[in-house]
Amino acid sequence: MESRIDIPKVEPAAYQAMYGLEKYLSTSKIDPILLELIKMRASQINGCAFCLNMHSTDARKIGETEQRLYLLNAWKETTLFSEKEKAVLALTEEVTLISHHVADATYQKVASFFNEQEVAQIIMAIVTINAWNRLAITAKVMVG
Repeated sequence: MESRIDIPKVEPAAYQAMYGLEKYLSTSKIDPILLELIKMRASQINGCAFCLNMHSTDARKIGETEQRLYLLNAWKETTLFSEKEKAVLALTEEVTLISHHVADATYQKVASFFNEQEVAQIIMAIVTINAWNRLAITAKVMVG
């Protein structure tokens, strides 16, 4: 499989604007491990190999366990994730699969754990990783 287009090279201003969102998120109040779980779960749903590779590596570097990474796809079926994490993972799934819309109950569950600013940051993290997934998949960015 060959890459289709090098967007950072062809449209550097657009790429830098997207990267600006990523830089903003790195300064947010979102716990770094939770941020990587958001990125991993959305990337699993979207089937983005490049992002899965990157974010599993990043998650391990900051202390995420192999077991939780392996079970992330089945987070509802395990006790390894906190209720707070499960609320965010549910929101991640519903935002990623947006055609099904985001349930009020899902949103309220997240809002019960986080203040309004943190909820906004979590939503921006989910939206941003979905955009990165779509760019990487469409451009056929290769792993390795």
